[in-house]
Amino acid sequence: MHNKNPGRSKHIFLLFRAAVVVLGFVLGVFWICKGQRWDRLVEIFHKINVGIFIFTLCLFVIGQILTSIRWWLLLKAQSIIISFWLAVRLNFLGWFYNNFMPGSVGGDLIRAWYVTKHTDKKIEAALSVFVDRVIIGLTGTLLIALVCYILFIRHQHDAMNFNVPDRLAETVSEYKWILVWIVAAVGAVFAVILLYKPGRLWMRNIYSYIYVRLMRIFHKLKNSAVIYFSKPLIMLAALGMTVVLQLMSITGFWLLGSNLGIDAGLRYYYFIFTLSWVLGALPVSIGGAVVVESLLAYLFVVLTGAQAEAALALALCQRFIWMLSSLPGAVIHLTGTHLPKDFFLDYNESSN
Repeated sequence: MHNKNPGRSKHIFLLFRAAVVVLGFVLGVFWICKGQRWDRLVEIFHKINVGIFIFTLCLFVIGQILTSIRWWLLLKAQSIIISFWLAVRLNFLGWFYNNFMPGSVGGDLIRAWYVTKHTDKKIEAALSVFVDRVIIGLTGTLLIALVCYILFIRHQHDAMNFNVPDRLAETVSEYKWILVWIVAAVGAVFAVILLYKPGRLWMRNIYSYIYVRLMRIFHKLKNSAVIYFSKPLIMLAALGMTVVLQLMSITGFWLLGSNLGIDAGLRYYYFIFTLSWVLGALPVSIGGAVVVESLLAYLFVVLTGAQAEAALALALCQRFIWMLSSLPGAVIHLTGTHLPKDFFLDYNESSN
């Protein structure tokens, strides 16, 4: 069925993602306030070495610059010539939108929109953002997770086979009544929606919206594969850069995690961080909020035996570093340095 009101479905989907964040935040606060967890969390944060935190932040910022280089190379593969520093500015602008201005328009769309203002190759420029984010970025991240799991974790840690179900059962048992009420509330809402014709139409619109989005992604993947198939060396270089920048950033988080009292080898950090980033990229929350933090903390507790409060502190530090590293994007947004020099002139002429 064709979606006659895509804007409405988009708002519903955004509302669902916001609800996931709010629910996760409420459950997180409930968990922290139980027992002595808040006091332990405060004690752990007091142990943070400021120098290590700043060093981790610097490594992550350098990683964002490397991401800009990767995207710049993909643009050059399509003979789209923009300055390197413009690619850096647009990348930080998109990162800022991802972290501080969540909504139906993400940072990647912002990047795609503004880069088309600097070239006549509109479609190729927009596709470069998709290739950079999905085909290269997520593929490289998932590759690190798979390699670390196969080579270092699968045969060396029995927790993957036994402790995970036990921990999950303990968590479900501890919060079973909260989960029961949540399931009951969600079921009641769906029942009410399905009982009324406007509600059923609403659900059809959501289904149609998700279906259309998936089809668009499929066609973009197909088009991107055709476009970049003739540039294998550039694609391999971009993939290699992804591995380097991810490993560099995660190494910084390893130093920070060690400072917080998480005694685990680098291989666990490489696996847990990359897996949480990939799963956090799924559009079930806003900016991956709550999803990334929950996965990160849970996997550290299960796989490394880390203290739950220390794992949560590390997850929160990651979110804080993400937000701090995106602040240059705010400056770029306010100063307008991401726009072509004649942008306002062209805008005024089109308005007249």
